[in-house]
Amino acid sequence: MMTQNVPHFHHGADVALLNGEYCDVFSLLGMHLLETPSDAPIKNTNGKQAEAKSVQVRKQLVVRCLLPGALSVEVLNLKDGRKLASLERVNETGLFAGVIGRRVKPFLYKLRVEYPLSVEEIIDPYQFPSLLNQDDVYLFGEGRLEQAYHLLGARWQQNQGVEGVNFSVWAPNAKRVSVVGDFNHWDGTRHVMRQHLANGIWEIFIPHVNEQAHYKFELISEHGERIEKSDPYAKAMQAAPGNASLIPLKKDFHWQDQEWLGYRKSQQWHHQAISTYEVHLASWRRKGDEGELCLNYQELIEQLIPYVKEMGFTHLQLMPISEYPFDGSWGYQPVGLYAPTHRFGDALGLKAFVDACHRAGLAVILDWVAAHFPKDPHGLAQFDGTSLYEHQDPRRGEHPDWDTLIYNYGRGEIQSYLLSNACYWLDEFHFDGLRIDAVSSMLYLDYSREPGQWLPNAQGGRENLEAISFLQSLNQRLYQAFPGIVMIAEESTAWPGVTKRVDESGLGFGFKWNMGWMNDSLRYLGRDPIHRSHHHSELTFSLMYCFSEQFILSLSHDEVVHGKGSLLHKVPGDDWQKFASLRAYFGFMWGHPGKKLMFMGNEFGQRDEWSHERSLDWHLLQYAPHQGLQTWVKDLNHLYLSQPSLYSQDTQADKFQWLDCDNDQSSVFSFVRYGRSTDDHLIFVVNMTPQVHHGFRIGLPLNTVYRELLNSDSEYYGGSGVGSTGVILAEGMPYQNLAYSSEITVPPLGCLVLSPSQLTRDSDANSATRLAIGSAKTGEQDEAL
Repeated sequence: MMTQNVPHFHHGADVALLNGEYCDVFSLLGMHLLETPSDAPIKNTNGKQAEAKSVQVRKQLVVRCLLPGALSVEVLNLKDGRKLASLERVNETGLFAGVIGRRVKPFLYKLRVEYPLSVEEIIDPYQFPSLLNQDDVYLFGEGRLEQAYHLLGARWQQNQGVEGVNFSVWAPNAKRVSVVGDFNHWDGTRHVMRQHLANGIWEIFIPHVNEQAHYKFELISEHGERIEKSDPYAKAMQAAPGNASLIPLKKDFHWQDQEWLGYRKSQQWHHQAISTYEVHLASWRRKGDEGELCLNYQELIEQLIPYVKEMGFTHLQLMPISEYPFDGSWGYQPVGLYAPTHRFGDALGLKAFVDACHRAGLAVILDWVAAHFPKDPHGLAQFDGTSLYEHQDPRRGEHPDWDTLIYNYGRGEIQSYLLSNACYWLDEFHFDGLRIDAVSSMLYLDYSREPGQWLPNAQGGRENLEAISFLQSLNQRLYQAFPGIVMIAEESTAWPGVTKRVDESGLGFGFKWNMGWMNDSLRYLGRDPIHRSHHHSELTFSLMYCFSEQFILSLSHDEVVHGKGSLLHKVPGDDWQKFASLRAYFGFMWGHPGKKLMFMGNEFGQRDEWSHERSLDWHLLQYAPHQGLQTWVKDLNHLYLSQPSLYSQDTQADKFQWLDCDNDQSSVFSFVRYGRSTDDHLIFVVNMTPQVHHGFRIGLPLNTVYRELLNSDSEYYGGSGVGSTGVILAEGMPYQNLAYSSEITVPPLGCLVLSPSQLTRDSDANSATRLAIGSAKTGEQDEAL
């Protein structure tokens, strides 16, 4: 059926559409029921013509479409494919229109479009109503929406029974927004979006879009500038330099970690063992002739998870995996905050990896970047031609250290964007917690700024009140929504109450990295042993404040890059001294109150500074010193897991006791870690010089036989084999404020871990000797480990 009496268009509407000047595009394009006056006379009931006393109204269904380059357009019934009309070309811009016969009831249709070289059938997106949930829109603007990724971005949905992708983007200051992609020849006139003036969201539903198709948003700013941006809520992205967003996969993942999630809910992690292995997935291990290829998620399941479990770590922490164009940023300058990076596989592969970790009993923490974002032109910067995500004033909106932009934490839509992103990783990918990067830069308005380079808050202070409020709300909401997770702050200042509850005026984090301990102890480790006596407090000072927060002792990637060298090469001396010092230092770290974190490669003595461009030097494990260090770390972890005194009372000052913190002349540190009872304890003796100490007296809490659980100087670990033959007998001589004591042999640059054997003083010494398996001289391992 041919079109007839094509309705008149508003003058210049087609040109306005092409130029991005027609705001209400859905009122013009698509199918519309028009009511127009009719000149037909009105009949009397007897059939005779009567004088017209009123004007009749004619109802017509009209279809309009804008398809530049099209030669002809036909309207087909979507249900049966029957042709209903041919549309008339209105002008050369590609605007077509026509009346659909005598129909007055809207129906679903598609368009058959003839181009010079092809014929396409498309389901016209302008026939579909909005799918926006108004309650979600309201929460989004209020900063309280936890799942904004179900409101914005590209989402597979059903609209009037038709499957397609609903695109929506927040760009309140744009004059026009279009979806451009593989499916429309990247033509910004093809899919101009519907604008919701009240909330600044643009939306369009497009059927027949393929999974993994490339797309972006084309925006025209209020000044007429044409801008092309990736989707802030994209679930996948193309690699640089294209940086397009990708239509997500339809397939759901079948999780098998229900047992783990149930276990996680019951955990009070402050009283449990946490030993974390921090990993940069792209450089942990590589493949290919030149090591140029990253392992994919399946290969990481097969290689990384068994290794981490064998080493005794409880948690795996991934450096940022949100999409980032520049490899050298290590993920800390993400552009696609919702998109798992393409480098290791797709979202299903990542879910399979996390699921496999959980089924192996391994928790997975994600390094999360909410402190800043890069200025890449396809990213969030000046998103709709204005400072939408960032502060407009560079004194609030730009980060001088990293040449990045700072989120406007006071804006509700930004709060929802970040809050929802945190929920996205925890909900959709089952991560067990987040480590938030650069929290210090969020807390202080004058962070890394000179006077005159920053603006005070409303009260005249230097605290970023909006960021503080956001962090408090974030932690409260996430802990409530996901019981058993951990929220970790990388915070390097003395900000009070980082791990206190929000209702106690804290920030609400579960843990805080102990940056003070890290800086002091590494400075001490780098000193020549002959000078360490003058800097004794660098290892003891942390005990003055370590119970003020819930701390994690962290030896992260930041300590082995940018010219700092590897941990091994921070230590002076020959190889024997380097490895012995590192073993003793790790022993001190595992004995010190606080959870543990170690960056990959530190556990076996990586010699070169870490590089993101290549694999760790796994070939070093063919050499005994590296094997010994790796085994030592593994045994420390297994000791840690088996002894509640090392983790259950981390925040209780009365459960730590110095035996001697003032022995600076010998550089020997000795202390006791208690569990819930006095009988449950371990004694650590750490010697940070090459001097052997014979007849070295230490206090003992019990009148019993003690044994060496671990000795870092054992030949088994590559040491010299100095020790106390595995058995120490308590004497009734009070010492160091304890009722008993004994003389021991302290190995050079060594760490001893002593445990009561629960045998009384009167027990057969030979029996005690047989129980004290693992003496330094034999290097045999305690079967209990």
